[in-house]
Amino acid sequence: MIKIGVIGYGYWGPNLVRNFAEIPGLMVACVADLDTKKLEIVQKRYPGVKTTTRFEDMINDPTIDAIAIATPVSTHFDLGMAALKADKHLWLEKPITQTVAQARQLVDEAEKRKRVLLVDHTFIYTGAVRKMRELIKSEDLGSIYYYDSIRVNLGLFQHDVSVISDLAVHDFSILDYLLEEQPIAVSAVGINHFPGTPENLAFITLFYDSGIIAHVNVNWLAPVKVRQILIGGSKKMITYNDLEPSEKIKVYDKGISFTDDPRKIYEMRVGYRTGDMWAPQIDGSEALKIEGGHFVDCIVNGKVPITDGLLGMRVVQLIEAATRSMNEHGRSVKLKGMPMRHGSVIE
Repeated sequence: MIKIGVIGYGYWGPNLVRNFAEIPGLMVACVADLDTKKLEIVQKRYPGVKTTTRFEDMINDPTIDAIAIATPVSTHFDLGMAALKADKHLWLEKPITQTVAQARQLVDEAEKRKRVLLVDHTFIYTGAVRKMRELIKSEDLGSIYYYDSIRVNLGLFQHDVSVISDLAVHDFSILDYLLEEQPIAVSAVGINHFPGTPENLAFITLFYDSGIIAHVNVNWLAPVKVRQILIGGSKKMITYNDLEPSEKIKVYDKGISFTDDPRKIYEMRVGYRTGDMWAPQIDGSEALKIEGGHFVDCIVNGKVPITDGLLGMRVVQLIEAATRSMNEHGRSVKLKGMPMRHGSVIE
């Protein structure tokens, strides 16, 4: 039985504790938070779980095997490094750290101590994103042309990170998982409508050497919540609506054909193909439960997480580059290739 401690019981911590409590082979041993009222809630819901206002109590407890950190990103590096140096396996909320340099140190420390480091990019563990990867890998879509995402809502305003770190981070991780290709450049524009707060709206474009282009629209000032992705291929196209209760993914047998036949030089050289639409069946299991089981499997069997520290580091590189571009009014920022390692496949 793997005993895990959770640091932070604010917005995301309750979801972690609830799912961890239901995963075979995993036991929530302790929850740490500075707010004693939140700890009282933990004690009522989970009488057998210890609580503390001192994260050091958890770090120094030799009976605890793993630590999950669900605190502001500014604390990730210090807390994560303390956990790894105490020889704990580590679950870190996204993004892994504030900077690439910090992420690299955590990755190196985890490898040196042979500890599992998993970054909680939850969308990758959803049935919908896993199905999209399956369709792309099977080449059902043909060559991928573009990825277009809109991820907007009214709030939740963050005081310590911009809308890029809060919302675009999801698309950065999804793109990494779907394409297994790193962008070569990024361009972004954004704005802060309220002085003293991070940017609340951004438009980001990523360019790939293969010719794929990805566009991400993130916004905290939209009147409605929208979570949609379009993926265009040479054979078929996908729409993904995360707010759709049942048919989240739809595959369209639509596309175009193009000819350079000189005999048709005076005719329309683009032909349109319209076929059927189908909604594939996807796994409806809660993503956090799948991810938690994967974490246990990686610890027990020495596997590499799908969302390992290297993926987390690549995502932070994109956040840094997009932020730099945004601060320079959309100047294209070239990217250097970063290490890639394929994690274990979810069965």
